Amino acid sequence: MPDMKITIIGAGPGGYETALAAAGKGVEVVLVSEGPLGGTCLNEGCIPTKSLCHVAEIKDAMEGAESLGIAASVSGIDMGKVQERKERIVSQLRGGVESLMKHRLITLVYGKGWLKDGHTVLVETAEGTREFISDAVILATGSVSASLPIEGADLCITSREILQLDRAPRRLAVIGGGVIGLEFASIFRSFGSAVTVVEFCKNILPRFDDDLSKRLKQSLSKRGIAIETSATVQRVVRTGEGLEVTYLQKGETCAVVADEVLMAVGRRPNLASLNLDEAGIDYDARGVKVNAYMQTNLPSVYAVGDLTGGMMLAHAATFQGRRALDHLLAGQPVEGAVDSIDFGIVPAAVFTRPEAAMVGRTEEECKEQGIASRSLKSFFRANGKAVSMDEPEGFCKLVVAAGDGRILGCHLFGAHAADLVQEVAALMNRQATLADFQAVIHAHPTLGEVLQAAAHSA
Repeated sequence: MPDMKITIIGAGPGGYETALAAAGKGVEVVLVSEGPLGGTCLNEGCIPTKSLCHVAEIKDAMEGAESLGIAASVSGIDMGKVQERKERIVSQLRGGVESLMKHRLITLVYGKGWLKDGHTVLVETAEGTREFISDAVILATGSVSASLPIEGADLCITSREILQLDRAPRRLAVIGGGVIGLEFASIFRSFGSAVTVVEFCKNILPRFDDDLSKRLKQSLSKRGIAIETSATVQRVVRTGEGLEVTYLQKGETCAVVADEVLMAVGRRPNLASLNLDEAGIDYDARGVKVNAYMQTNLPSVYAVGDLTGGMMLAHAATFQGRRALDHLLAGQPVEGAVDSIDFGIVPAAVFTRPEAAMVGRTEEECKEQGIASRSLKSFFRANGKAVSMDEPEGFCKLVVAAGDGRILGCHLFGAHAADLVQEVAALMNRQATLADFQAVIHAHPTLGEVLQAAAHSA
């Protein structure tokens, strides 16, 4: 059992899961949580959003059944009931986290924490300021919603406020065509809102595969979501008709009027209250600077998750916490790998309808990096399970190395894409080749056969 004590500031996935893993290895942990356990992901992000996604999926399925003449007419959405269900889910899962933190080696402290130095954390609690000294400190304070520096930005709501709406707005404008913006656009279109998305880049989901982005745009457009790309938002003003979003597109000034405007231009590291300057921690606007072990310039201080910029994903934060803990337990300094975690293989998903997901490199990245590759495709419309589910829209693209056939990436658009991509992520972690994948038997009829079809399209 290691004789070690660590203090973790932040109780989102990067914080509380690291605390639990550390305690399981005999490390004494002080976990500082400024807000409810679970952080943004559980309380204001991933989980409540997926609760709304599920309701939207049910409504769409009922409407689909109605169009086939096998169901009665669909009534409107009762947002009060939707909110009640969402709160029950969040409360249940938060209670589960709270139970896990009742570990004999974990001391949970509620309050605002900051660094005094590389080993000392001060926490402002309801009872006063407390001091905790430990062998190491892990910073895991996450991120906050970003905003454009434009006139009328204060008139917009963020992902936090839109989750609290007691009604679906008749007209919703979304500034930003990334993951957050598109998920809410999809949800509220299902809830009956007229939705317009205004995106600065030439494609929605700028970091995803180009084919995937274009196909998803077409699909969302078919559902009635207006998507304006290559559009620079200039201002938001309140008029007699509602909130007017003015944007510049191809040299022309355009505008859309909405009842609510969602600012969804990404998130930025939550650096504000950590006292990084006085503690001597290197950082910039993109986040706290860390090495491959999640270690800052102060050897005893680590930073994980959104706070470091880069991959702002809950599951990435969890594994970054494990990397930091592995390094701590191995001792410092450590040369070479301390574990088998590969941060070049991190799946990402977008819970629109249909879903989109990816892992690994895109075709475009391979070209930019001079990696010889080829792409293999299959389509959901040829998959028996997808057709029987009335979900024929979608495709799969596998990116493989031109030489040895090693799998470099997978890009999915269609029903349950977020679940399907994990199979490829597992194979990539084992350096599997296309030949390896072709030898894997998939059950029939399943959506997983979409992957098999792509592999055999060579």
